[in-house]
Amino acid sequence: MNKQLLFVKRPVGEADASTWSLVSNPIPEIKEGEILIRQHYISLDPAMRGWMNNVRSYIAPMEIGSVMRAGSVGEVIDSKNHPKFKVGDFVSGNGGVQQYTVSDGKGYYQVDPKLAPLPTYIGTLGMPGMTAYFGILEVGKIKEGDIVVVSGAAGAVGSIVGQIAKIKGCTVIGIAGGADKCKYIVEELGFDAAIDYKNEDVKSRLKEECPKGLDVYFDNVGGEILNIALGRLRMHARVVICGAISQYNNTTAVKGPSNYLSLLVNRASMQGMVVFDWADRYGEAAAQMGKWMAEQKLKSKEAVYDGIANFPETYTRLFSGEKLGKLVLKVIEE
Repeated sequence: MNKQLLFVKRPVGEADASTWSLVSNPIPEIKEGEILIRQHYISLDPAMRGWMNNVRSYIAPMEIGSVMRAGSVGEVIDSKNHPKFKVGDFVSGNGGVQQYTVSDGKGYYQVDPKLAPLPTYIGTLGMPGMTAYFGILEVGKIKEGDIVVVSGAAGAVGSIVGQIAKIKGCTVIGIAGGADKCKYIVEELGFDAAIDYKNEDVKSRLKEECPKGLDVYFDNVGGEILNIALGRLRMHARVVICGAISQYNNTTAVKGPSNYLSLLVNRASMQGMVVFDWADRYGEAAAQMGKWMAEQKLKSKEAVYDGIANFPETYTRLFSGEKLGKLVLKVIEE
């Protein structure tokens, strides 16, 4: 049988257990040119909250009754003359929150569990890593000597953004929630400084760490922290809008920045990014980050939890902050 998590109710505010229903259905049959994948791990991402809303976005909203959308990695266990994938291949794609999925192969790519653990392929070598890589290099346009500030700095994307900026010779300040996360990004990931937004005054601390302002702000949280960062921009600074996790569960209007005139005064830019725009260059990014990992310049951290039935509880960790690095759920049953 195939355990599947179905999306059954659009949440208002925070999603809870009633948002989904766990069902069991027969493992699907495959047709000519298709593959059957036994999924091992699925990716949990803040973007999931946006996919549940019935609004226009960069990707179509999920339909009620559909399998919960998620990135995944697993093994091909059956193939009917598929031109690209064979039985025994490990692949990553968007298989959803279920134990087995059928695909024509579109959107999937092969991964090698001998080179890196499978969860890494939905973390640093997956969409979060691609987002960080293209976001900070292509949109942020960092250069040696830049002052870079990253919010959500201990998360899947922010932790990689900061490390790439350090590799490129930047001074990096991370904003994270709690003393443990701040210690982690400085002592383990090599950030130059950390600001604990839960226990410190972000405005005064940012002024202290960036007395002459910042060149790049990589935003994962939105809200008041974005507004504070806009007030510290240097001439020709770049603001990368990657996410706004502080606003995703709002039941009221999204809080926008009042300091936007800083963009005018400093001839700065603020640009949104969606990683799919660089899909034709994922291989390039994976190769470079894999090289950095082999050279021990880039560290990867996945917080892995077990059991498809535990999805709702694990999902809440995205917003409670009870995790470090990439949040992953193991769905394969041994």
